[in-house]
Amino acid sequence: MESIQIKTHARQQFVDITGLVADAARRSGIKEGLATVFVPHTTAGITINEAADPSVATDIQQKLAQLVPHSAQYQHTEGNSDAHIKAAIVGSSVHLIISKGSLMLGTWQGVFFCEFDGPRTRKVFIQLLGE
Repeated sequence: MESIQIKTHARQQFVDITGLVADAARRSGIKEGLATVFVPHTTAGITINEAADPSVATDIQQKLAQLVPHSAQYQHTEGNSDAHIKAAIVGSSVHLIISKGSLMLGTWQGVFFCEFDGPRTRKVFIQLLGE
C-alpha cells in the first residue's frame, strides 16, 4: 500500500492524480491486478472522469455547488455540511484494473481527488493487489 499527499489551494478543487496512481502501479511490479484508491476524509472524495478537457471538472464542481450550496440551513455547526454532502455524493474510493502493468482507463479518463473543504493537505491511499 502507498500513501500520497495532496495539497489543495481552494475550498473546492479537483486534482488530477492519474499520474501518481499510475506511478504507484508501475512501482509495484504488478502485471495483472487491481488498484483501489481511497480517500480517508469525510469532506473529500475521489472519482474517475474526463481528464482531457478541464472544463468537465469545472462543470462538475459548479453543478455540485448549485445542488449543494455552501450556505444553507444545515444542522452541522462546523460550517462545512456542504462538503460532507458532496463527498457522500462523489464517494471515497475507486477501483481500477491493472493489465500488462498499466492502469486500464478509457482514452479520456483520469483519476481525480475532489476537495470540498480546502485548502488542506490530504492523504490518499493506494492499495495494489495482483501478480
